[in-house]
Amino acid sequence: MRFAYIFISPFYLLFLVFGVFPLLWSFYLTFQDWNGLSPMSFIGLANYGALLRDSTFYDALRNTALYWLVDATLIISLALMLATVLQTRWLRGRGAYRVIGFLPYVTATVAVGLVFGMVFDQNSGVLNSLLKTFGVRPLPWLNSTQLSKIPVMVLDVWRATPWYMLIVYSGLQGINPELYEAATVDGASALQRFFSVTIPSIAPILFFCFITQTIDSFRLFAEPYILTGGGPGSSSLSIVQYLYRTGFTIFKLGYAATIGYALTFILFAISAAQVIALRGQGGVSEAGAE
Repeated sequence: MRFAYIFISPFYLLFLVFGVFPLLWSFYLTFQDWNGLSPMSFIGLANYGALLRDSTFYDALRNTALYWLVDATLIISLALMLATVLQTRWLRGRGAYRVIGFLPYVTATVAVGLVFGMVFDQNSGVLNSLLKTFGVRPLPWLNSTQLSKIPVMVLDVWRATPWYMLIVYSGLQGINPELYEAATVDGASALQRFFSVTIPSIAPILFFCFITQTIDSFRLFAEPYILTGGGPGSSSLSIVQYLYRTGFTIFKLGYAATIGYALTFILFAISAAQVIALRGQGGVSEAGAE
């Protein structure tokens, strides 16, 4: 079987070099004080202790948690609504709508971020110009500690919804039409069929979307980086942006690796809690979750 192992070896070699080694190396860095150039200095658990006292990290964590709660709710709700509309029989040109609706996801986030920056600009933005027509004073969307997170969330929802829409739409395609026919015979209305047939049938897919969106929200980087730079102050800073700033702006690579592992533990805890909660409610079976 040596020839078979030779043919599959490139994948494992690349995985070891670019997957396993960086994972272990970054964990080793969490115990070091290193700027990338000078010799490493072993400091034990000092980076973890500093992280527990870091107010900026807690600001980034609160911001990221808010992004997750708002974005997951809006994205999955909009994806379900749009997928349901695409599934209706009376809609013509569904193929064209699917292509057009998917364009935001395949558009470069940086380019779209620049456009959204112009939309939310306080002085010449389209949004403030629209508000002026209704007698509302211009708002500092990008320069206010209270409002800076809104453009970031709007951009993330606009960009990510099409992807989850297609996932939910594929799930709707797999529902047995006989279930709807039986519900109709029993006198169920369209709304009752939606909550009694559609939602239970695609519950594993919605669960998958929720877990995936959780991970995506905690990895949010490009949106706040382009729109607000994480500011003003740390009002819109995400955890991954704080990791990037720590590692590649002030070159505290050991501390940046510690932030990365803290994010890993947080995601693991949240994902495990989601699985336990949903299984406890009987909403998702183990096979469906897989």
